[in-house]
Amino acid sequence: MPWKKLLLAMVAAGILCAAAGAVVFARLVDHQDIARLEEPLPAATVIYDQDGKEATRISLNAIEPVSYGSLPKPLVDAVVAVEDKRFFEHGGTDMWGISRALLTNLTSGKTVQGGSTITQQLAKNVFLTQERTWTRKWKEVLLAENIEKHYDKQQIMTMYLNQIYFGEGAWGIKRAAAAYFGKEANRLTLSESAMLAGLIKAPSALSPFKHMEQAKARRNVVLQLMKDQGKIGAAAYDAAVSEPIKLRSAEAGKGEAMKYPYYIDQLIREAGDQFGITENDVLHGGLRIYTALDTRMQQAAEQVYAQESLFPPSKPDQLIQSGAVLVDPRDGGIRALIGGRGKQPFRGFNRAVQLKRQPGSAMKPISVYTPAFERGYTPEDKLLDEPVNFGGYQPKNAGGGYHGEVTIYDAIVNSYNIPAVRLLNEMGIDAGMEAAKRFGIELTDADRTLGLALGGLSEGVSPLDMAEAFGVFANDGTRMPAHAIVRIESADGMLLAEAAPEGAAATEPAVARTMTSMLQGVVQEGTGEAAALDGRPIAGKTGTTQMPGMAEGVKDNWFVGYTPQLVGAVWLGYDRTDAAHYLTTTSKAAAAVFGKLMGEALRGEPVMAFPKANGVPKKNKNDEPPAGQGEEKPDRGKADKEDKPGKKDHDDRPGKGGKDGPKEDPGPPDKHKPDHPKGHGGGKPGKAERND
Repeated sequence: MPWKKLLLAMVAAGILCAAAGAVVFARLVDHQDIARLEEPLPAATVIYDQDGKEATRISLNAIEPVSYGSLPKPLVDAVVAVEDKRFFEHGGTDMWGISRALLTNLTSGKTVQGGSTITQQLAKNVFLTQERTWTRKWKEVLLAENIEKHYDKQQIMTMYLNQIYFGEGAWGIKRAAAAYFGKEANRLTLSESAMLAGLIKAPSALSPFKHMEQAKARRNVVLQLMKDQGKIGAAAYDAAVSEPIKLRSAEAGKGEAMKYPYYIDQLIREAGDQFGITENDVLHGGLRIYTALDTRMQQAAEQVYAQESLFPPSKPDQLIQSGAVLVDPRDGGIRALIGGRGKQPFRGFNRAVQLKRQPGSAMKPISVYTPAFERGYTPEDKLLDEPVNFGGYQPKNAGGGYHGEVTIYDAIVNSYNIPAVRLLNEMGIDAGMEAAKRFGIELTDADRTLGLALGGLSEGVSPLDMAEAFGVFANDGTRMPAHAIVRIESADGMLLAEAAPEGAAATEPAVARTMTSMLQGVVQEGTGEAAALDGRPIAGKTGTTQMPGMAEGVKDNWFVGYTPQLVGAVWLGYDRTDAAHYLTTTSKAAAAVFGKLMGEALRGEPVMAFPKANGVPKKNKNDEPPAGQGEEKPDRGKADKEDKPGKKDHDDRPGKGGKDGPKEDPGPPDKHKPDHPKGHGGGKPGKAERND
């Protein structure tokens, strides 16, 4: 019958398509180059500083590969149980695992689970980046299939355990056994094997040296999986769960810690993001990486951050953290970088680049006063500092006071909030949005509010973002992309990657110079006096953000400042803020750290003067963008007076004459997003809270 012939034809076509697909797949697998698996483990990568001198080596060749015969069976069973329970059954890829991952990713709307086998993990670690994309997953599958064609399961397991990172500076199972338990790998107990197998998922977060309870819980998960899969019996499980964890007396690498870990972390990130060079290549590939690092400045920065007395007192259960970066505004080179206080974990959270927090008043020069000067305003022009309501949004100054008519200079120097918001409203919010984009600050539609004037960003910024942005003022209006890497060469001298930073005009030189003159005033007689350096011109801006629901509590302290040859950005705050963990300091705290940091970094460097500001030419304000939106239209932000204002006497400024000097207005409370040490701070500005 016709329908039977059609069915047979469809079946035959399906078989032919499947056969053709299998042939194509097999050829793709055969074309995957896996020769690198035969290369020695591992080669040292050399890091060179800005002068081409060797700064440090990433030397992991202390790893001694072990043979499969020296791996205890409980260790292999533990790794298989938790990482790939069908390892000895599949041919490189596990279709059940991939299907499970596909279902999870489809239901979540994004790629959150990999479903990778041990062979695929080996392929990823040696040949690919860590990004979670379907393209990388496909390459991973092809490589894994080819690896399985050329190596048996024991060889694959041995290569995997010899190359993987176990945390605490320990690469490979031999180093891990010594690092955590002070013994050879073949002497590991069942409990110890389960703990090391559990570390593979997240070695830093599960390190028993720092997170014993989490590490113990993870060990027990591995043991339960081994029991469920029939690899151990109930008696062995009970004994292993009850076994006390006996760590070696000192953490791994105590005397052999990697130099400049936060800078190296940024190198690895930049190599992957900018040049597609994997972390494994950097750590094991014997590369020659030439950087913008100034070792003297980096060492000075680390010494400053080791001085606890410079920082506000912390609560016993959580350290007040900080991140800082030093950038040369003339070429964008990152000279030094500090990602946190306390112990510097390898590839830990790097607050200098991964942090995302609201910048507070440090945003005003970018989002308000630069576009104002571009539109013809001058430092002598007057603004109104009086109560105002923009459709329910009522910005306030620190202490709740008002100052009537103030010059733009005074508004900047004393960090008054209301004049800044009025001025942005008058110019139009798009003026601030567009200026921020030119300065390299990424914004979203959620930032299209008047809170932008006071740094009320939805996602926030990092110290590196702010240093690059303020570099515009130091570099006569040109923004240079901040970068750590200059070029990368292979061990035999072949050029693999080279940075070619191109400057982009962010504003006019006259505007940049005028802004610098204003920001010098912040340091000389305003909220940034603590950042001043004897005999050296400094310009900069403070920033503070308010704790949500608290009248006086502070969440973030910022200071971003510069000389003609160096920009520095400093952030202070808790990683996790709550009713018991917040700052009680003003931005003077960050300014003081900045002052010490810059003073030490610039020791012995020539004193350079800023280019003279000749003023900003008046322009026709009739061509200005439309005013920002708001139900209640305020009077013009600029006062309608013709007389030339002079600078106000110190007694007219809040806090002047007292021991603390002028006070910084706190910034927008972060109501909408919880703190997270992986860089997900920030939030929208509250409407009736005090802002900075």
